[in-house]
Amino acid sequence: MATATKRTPTAQVTPLRGWLPLVMMPAAVMLFINRWPAWIFMWALAFTIYAGFKGLTYADSVAARDASARRVMGYLFFWPGMNAEAFFDNTRNVPRPTQSEWHWAIATCASGVLLMGAAIQAVDVWPPFIVGWLGMVAIVVTLHFGLFHLLSLTWRSIGVDAPPLMDAPLRSSSVSDFWGRRWNRAFRDLGHTYIFHPLHRRLGGELAMLAVFLFSGVVHDLVISLPARGGWGLPTMYFILQGLAIVLERSRISAKWNLRHGVRGRLFATAVIVLPAPMLFHVAFIERVVIPMLRAWGASG
Repeated sequence: MATATKRTPTAQVTPLRGWLPLVMMPAAVMLFINRWPAWIFMWALAFTIYAGFKGLTYADSVAARDASARRVMGYLFFWPGMNAEAFFDNTRNVPRPTQSEWHWAIATCASGVLLMGAAIQAVDVWPPFIVGWLGMVAIVVTLHFGLFHLLSLTWRSIGVDAPPLMDAPLRSSSVSDFWGRRWNRAFRDLGHTYIFHPLHRRLGGELAMLAVFLFSGVVHDLVISLPARGGWGLPTMYFILQGLAIVLERSRISAKWNLRHGVRGRLFATAVIVLPAPMLFHVAFIERVVIPMLRAWGASG
């Protein structure tokens, strides 16, 4: 699997060019689609926020200015990553994917589809909490570990630097390893470029890092709690907890108890990331968004 490359800081763009679509598109969804079924509202919000950030990274990329129209369309519509500088840089030596990686991505995508089918079939049989989590796991497996990995393989096979968004998160040795290197590189790139780096010199590393997690929590609250019309603030609290756990990992207490490495590091990371997960995907979201979505997908299948 290709390793992550160091992100090259990008040039700043004018607020109108870079930030206005990011504000206007989700605002239009909130204004015109908020009375639609909650799960459609959720997907529309998620897509417009994603599209706004995608456009921002493209507008802010120096390397993109000399890119072909085909490469631009590929980045905007056929690659979910947010590292535009790497994607448009033709000078990088990109290792080609192996056959086993293709087989793994295809099998993972198929597994996610099977899990989704199981969730749809069980939506009125199993408890909502179990079915809801099964459905959410199925979506993540199908998209992030399956389809997005296949897109990464396709781009890397023609020499484009597009590493997988996920890098074996189950192997994480610590909380910082999970969020900083292994889970959803696209969101990590956004946070580092537009939150961490601008604030680092003013606030220092720890406060800048906590600001990234606050930003992530607010975005997730918009996509999760707003469509569910409940559970307000729980996703933000979840991500603030993750940031505080990383602060603890860097403390003298962590050095004494070895919370960043080995068995203790893995156990600490698992406890911090997994046990509070119901704060992130809370009951209101499962009951008012996920379960109706599964029923609708089952009825249309």
